Amino acid sequence: MNLETSQTVFAGPYLTKEAREKFERDYNFFNVGLMALPVDLPGFAFRSARLGVARLVRTLGECARASKARMRAGGEPECLVDFWMQETVREIDEAKAAGKPPPAHTDDEELGGFLFDFLFAAQDASTSSLCWAVSALDSHPDVLAGVRAEVASLWSPESGEPITAEKIAEMKYTQAVAREVVRHRPPATLVPHIAGEEFQLTEWYTIPKGTIVFPSVYESSFQGFPEPDTFDPERFFSEARREDVVYKRNFLAFGAGPHQCVGQRYALNHLVLFMALFVSVVDFRRDRTEGCDEPVYMPTIVPRDSCTVYLKQRCAKFPSF
Repeated sequence: MNLETSQTVFAGPYLTKEAREKFERDYNFFNVGLMALPVDLPGFAFRSARLGVARLVRTLGECARASKARMRAGGEPECLVDFWMQETVREIDEAKAAGKPPPAHTDDEELGGFLFDFLFAAQDASTSSLCWAVSALDSHPDVLAGVRAEVASLWSPESGEPITAEKIAEMKYTQAVAREVVRHRPPATLVPHIAGEEFQLTEWYTIPKGTIVFPSVYESSFQGFPEPDTFDPERFFSEARREDVVYKRNFLAFGAGPHQCVGQRYALNHLVLFMALFVSVVDFRRDRTEGCDEPVYMPTIVPRDSCTVYLKQRCAKFPSF
């Protein structure tokens, strides 16, 4: 479901049904290969992943080419790649007018590679957060009741209306739940960096220039915050506590500074929208087992049991947008 969402947001009308099916297969090859031994021989998962990524990049390159043509013809943007290609077409035209070749980053296959990077960042991290959101709602009935009450005061599945950006902005408690999901279980637990210059980490240690550093985003989320092991959306909802401000330096799920994740707002809005729909249209039951919420790497972290739930329709009819 999340792969379908990511494909639609990024590539919209440029992926046919057949292309989406192939995309899902190749993306699965990629994820499996990430967790396998790096043996680049036929029959090994790593080889399947490498070939799968090459096919994905070509497919996304074709999407970029089709979007360029449509934007050049004056079409209205329908997805993120369209907004991107509007600027890319302008760069190509400016280079041509100046008698220069098109910039290297405007090549279709190059753009396909960039698109794949964005999709990977959006896809796996968001899937992880969706799983942990369901886990948290199941484990904390009071939080589930709070989200349901807030959403019901603003939107009904029977209305036939979409949940607009304005309504999402009013879902303050649900937004706090989303932030706490990301703090409590940050999807990307390690984000490697290379020190561009010497950096004084502590009073007694300076990181040498060129050192590969693996800061633990996961551990930082459990430092500074009061009772960090407790899932507590109130830490971000209470005006008195405002822990997202007080402990901002520890909330690193989206990074910080110039390298902060450009998809932060997309990821949080996506999570809020998912929870709003999920709690409104279904009741759910999870067969909890011992250790089911222990994190495992896939390659982002997910609950050990993959958070399998049984669903029952809750509303009179499912919304159709």
